[in-house]
Amino acid sequence: MADTTTRPLGAQISHMLKDRGVDVIFGIPGVHNQEMYRGIEEAGITHVLARHEQGAGFMADGYARATGKPGVAYVITGPGLCNIMTPMGQAYSDSVPMLVISSCLDEVAARRGQLHQMKDQRGAAETVCDWSEEARTAGAAYALVDRAWAEFSARRPRPKHIQVPIAQLEATAAAAPAPMPPTPVAGGRPMDIEKAQQLLAGARKPMFIFGGGARAGADAARKLVRKLGAASFTTYAGRGVIDPDAPLHFGSYLSRPESAGVIAQADAVIAIGTELAEVDLWRAQLGHDAPMLRVDLDTESLTDPARAAWHVPSDAAGFLAALERALEEETPRSSGWTPEEVTRARHKWRAEVDAEYPGVLRVAEALQACLPQDAMIYSDMTQFAYAAKEVWNMDRPGHWHHPYGFGTLGYALPAAIGGAIGRPGLPTLAIMGDYGFHYTMAELGVAVELGLSLPIILWDNGKLGAIEASMVGAQIAPNAVVARNPDFMKLAEAFGAGAVRPAGLSELQTAVAAAFRADGPTLIYVTPDIAD
Repeated sequence: MADTTTRPLGAQISHMLKDRGVDVIFGIPGVHNQEMYRGIEEAGITHVLARHEQGAGFMADGYARATGKPGVAYVITGPGLCNIMTPMGQAYSDSVPMLVISSCLDEVAARRGQLHQMKDQRGAAETVCDWSEEARTAGAAYALVDRAWAEFSARRPRPKHIQVPIAQLEATAAAAPAPMPPTPVAGGRPMDIEKAQQLLAGARKPMFIFGGGARAGADAARKLVRKLGAASFTTYAGRGVIDPDAPLHFGSYLSRPESAGVIAQADAVIAIGTELAEVDLWRAQLGHDAPMLRVDLDTESLTDPARAAWHVPSDAAGFLAALERALEEETPRSSGWTPEEVTRARHKWRAEVDAEYPGVLRVAEALQACLPQDAMIYSDMTQFAYAAKEVWNMDRPGHWHHPYGFGTLGYALPAAIGGAIGRPGLPTLAIMGDYGFHYTMAELGVAVELGLSLPIILWDNGKLGAIEASMVGAQIAPNAVVARNPDFMKLAEAFGAGAVRPAGLSELQTAVAAAFRADGPTLIYVTPDIAD
């Protein structure tokens, strides 16, 4: 039975979100959105006070990636919304379900000079999210929340923004309607499975490309590649979909130029849950000559320049499960691929990464060896992560999160905080560079305040190393790539966090293990010479 209590709309929204499974909201209160805070505690929701709206947005993103539930943030009119637009853009790029609810001014056409006024707040937000709408009545607010929830489950999950005029937030409103049944997602239609079977029927060298959208279908994906004798690649976001020790798995080396030649050998290609975007390939085309079947919830991805022969609008998990069932009685097929050629390619590509990022792989190997099996990692735009996301094998999907598409600095720390909140008692790790830490270092105070056992690997090479290398490659004298850094150890201690600088790789492993047991976050300061 729906709640019939009358409350201000701002409070009703929190009660509505609680009824739809929201247990945490990230944000910062202000005079314009304070009515949204009236009902948070009464509804039984935990509020996490960020130090900046950008941090609140990344926390909501990290929470969503860790839990699979939408991340929710409350922000104020104008600057609050502008500050969270970078995380919204990142969530849009990486298919993260996030709901941002902001206040807005009651009237802007005939008045100027109001507090927090923008020319077009709703329109500005719309540039970085799936949609941005204004709810001018309680009924509209409730309908938009339910629309967001339905689309999070049935379509490609992406951030939404709802703004509510201040006067409406303050006005009395009846309670929201009861939650609707979950909206089913399309997947595994017989006609689509038949297409895939036709494509694979005579293939001796089938190739699967798995993206982040295929994570929920990992079990079926692993069975399929074994049954079909298929080779496979994953995108960075798709790591862990296939067992890294599978003999015909080429890993997450799609960005290596020679991977195009490997894919050209395939006589059938199936790409599942991936945009095949620039940030996946770093070239214009995948490299296939054979017919390709694309499976994706997003029709825009299905009709991109990759020019697939068959388009399957479906969720990956449903499609993979249905295809695996259809082939269940088949005898495992012999393969035209050999484990030896896969091993040679992987060793060569790994050596290339090692040459491009000297010393990083030794540190990554030491770090990987000491992490608990169920550790979840959040990384930033830093050379350490650029190398690791190619060579660091994941035994399960959805446990390494990175700002892949939008590529914003400052992601890792607040996103890891959100992830740790979403997985209480389970290990979470942040990896960032010295420059990225400058962007959101204030959120370290949140981790201290909440007592999160969060190891924070700070990789300090003293510069914007990737930008310097790019400038040199373009024959530009390196400029503006070095910034004066603070004493990061003292800075962490000033926040109340632990701080340690390991002298070698074994000390790094000891420090990480201790940080997982600590009563608060620990900054682990690492420089490239640790691998010497």
